[in-house]
Amino acid sequence: MKIEIDIGKQQLVLRDGKKVLKSYSVSTAKNGAGEKNGSFCTPRGRHIVRAKIGAGQPLNAVFVRRRPTGETWSPELHARYPGRDWMLTRLLWLSGKERGKNRLGDVDTMRRYIYIHGSPDTAEMGKPGSIGCIRMRNRDIVELFDLVPAYTEVEIRE
Repeated sequence: MKIEIDIGKQQLVLRDGKKVLKSYSVSTAKNGAGEKNGSFCTPRGRHIVRAKIGAGQPLNAVFVRRRPTGETWSPELHARYPGRDWMLTRLLWLSGKERGKNRLGDVDTMRRYIYIHGSPDTAEMGKPGSIGCIRMRNRDIVELFDLVPAYTEVEIRE
């Protein structure tokens, strides 16, 4: 099984060999593609799902620093914290596999806290909008989370 993310198409495809199992509309970084720490870009290249976080949490469960806060996202909560980068429902924490490109030093995907994660219903999919992560609809991230084991290969390309 492998996850392929196409930044240009704003699409995530789950494959089993050559067979497409699922395809989802996503939202990658509004700053485009890039690997540097602090760039707020989506990192390219070969990665793995290093950790799966949030199993059993309800839809719209809010995470801060990879921990559920006990809050559930709502328009009212959103209005109370207008600048928050919402990470909801489930997180797939990515780790780069290419030393010097997306692993170690100032290009380390895992140290940049890059996830595939759920988003508020108001977040637009199909166009860039994140600060580096790959955003998905909540129901889609639950489905993907349940389908992929830890250490699943992830390829991110422009």
